[in-house]
Amino acid sequence: MTYELILALIGFAFVSSITPGPNNMMLMASGANFGIRRSIPHILGVGLGHSFMIVVLGAGLVQVFDTFPIMLVMMKWGSVAYLIYLSWKIANAAPKSPDEPEAEGKPLTFLQAAAFQWVNPKGWFMALTAISAYTSDHSFAQVLLVALTFMCTNLPSIFFWNALGQQARRFLNNHGRLRAFNITMAVLLVLTLIPIIRGH
Repeated sequence: MTYELILALIGFAFVSSITPGPNNMMLMASGANFGIRRSIPHILGVGLGHSFMIVVLGAGLVQVFDTFPIMLVMMKWGSVAYLIYLSWKIANAAPKSPDEPEAEGKPLTFLQAAAFQWVNPKGWFMALTAISAYTSDHSFAQVLLVALTFMCTNLPSIFFWNALGQQARRFLNNHGRLRAFNITMAVLLVLTLIPIIRGH
């Protein structure tokens, strides 16, 4: 992989990681409801889980989906259903009363966040585009470089969204504001599904 291609890969990985999507909306909501410390497993699950998915896809899973395209259709609608469920959980994550110091529920665990990457449409787009555009021979070494590049750019990007959510906590110091914020995040998460539903 040439130096210019590596720079292009870094740029693609950063832009696709920092822009809004299901992971970033969920991590911002987690930061607002649970803070950074309690969200660390969620952050690591996203960053490491997505890189692992790139390696698995690059190792040959793409050919399986080419052979059995119905699997992609099933994953698409499974992703839609799961994201709607997560949106409902986010919308109902506010504390029951203004006196409760922590939000009801728990942040995603490392394994839950890592598993979510497999039903995250934006994550699939990022992984498949990177493998097809930035690996010339689809060798394991190049796929691994793509995965490492994403991990190094993705972790700071998603941490930023989580920290942004935590900073918002000072303005979400009552039940009504936190409820409104969570509902807004849930709606934004649902809106990320529009390109998937309209897509082929």
